[in-house]
Amino acid sequence: MTIGNHLSELGGLPAFDFPGPGDTRALPEPDAVAWRVSVDTYDSEEEWPQAFARFTESVDTRQVRALIVGGWPDPYEASSAGIVDVLAGAAGQLPALRALFVGDITFEECEISWIQQSDVSPLLRAYPALEEFGVRGGDGLVFPPVVHDALRVLRMESGGLPREVVRGVAVSELPALTELDLWLGTSEYGGDAEAGDLAPFLSGERLPSLRRLALRNSEMQNEVAAALATAPVVDRLEVLDLSMGILDDKGVEALLAGRPLTHLTKLDLHHHYVSAPLRERLCAALAPHGVEVDLGDVQSPDVHNEDEYRYVAVAE
Repeated sequence: MTIGNHLSELGGLPAFDFPGPGDTRALPEPDAVAWRVSVDTYDSEEEWPQAFARFTESVDTRQVRALIVGGWPDPYEASSAGIVDVLAGAAGQLPALRALFVGDITFEECEISWIQQSDVSPLLRAYPALEEFGVRGGDGLVFPPVVHDALRVLRMESGGLPREVVRGVAVSELPALTELDLWLGTSEYGGDAEAGDLAPFLSGERLPSLRRLALRNSEMQNEVAAALATAPVVDRLEVLDLSMGILDDKGVEALLAGRPLTHLTKLDLHHHYVSAPLRERLCAALAPHGVEVDLGDVQSPDVHNEDEYRYVAVAE
């Protein structure tokens, strides 16, 4: 997944761009694709609700299973609040919707940390059968604790995820959730969460179905690794993803000294600052047990006036 390209699929269905005004091309079957409804973020004669209205008039939305909210006019200034209201109000028209992503906007359209989001929890309340939900952009994002019995996948991509959002996710009641992916980001772009904010689900008391946990793109990656080293939730995981951040030897040493990871199918640490000796130790400990260890994208600190600067994969 990269913020340089639009989503290629959602909910197991290939993405398809709903045509703009005047485009009369043939449309696929309503349930065969993930429909991306978007307008030009810089120069559009149409507001997003107007594009969505054309979509509902042209497609049998009763059969639509996956929907992607792409760009909207001036996402640097205008939040997703109006779009959330429109989608929540349209729940009766989308009874089969199972996957929804809000903010499929590339960095050429709007930098991730400048995308103006809003309170997205009304969407989960409006769609109790939703199984996959994702959002890109942390500025203005609100996610209070929710209860949702069907949600299996939750993704939040950001250059800085606000503490209250992390806390909201951590104490939500999501009994069916198998995959959680949080891009925690940096304090420079609003990522003010601490490792302790993850405690409610790291303790194993919540998210009983969790099998893939991604806590990535973070400047506190070592602290997250240390918290996971003693976290009971690790015992039920199949995939652990601590990639895209500034993980170094300290974090890997904590993982090696903590709870066994030999039951995992994959440990993803790509984009990291781990030294060769620690990389070798980690592989020696896990590879014989069949664990796939992704140690690609080794980073080197930028050095300025003898100060080392380490950076996450996605910030601004």
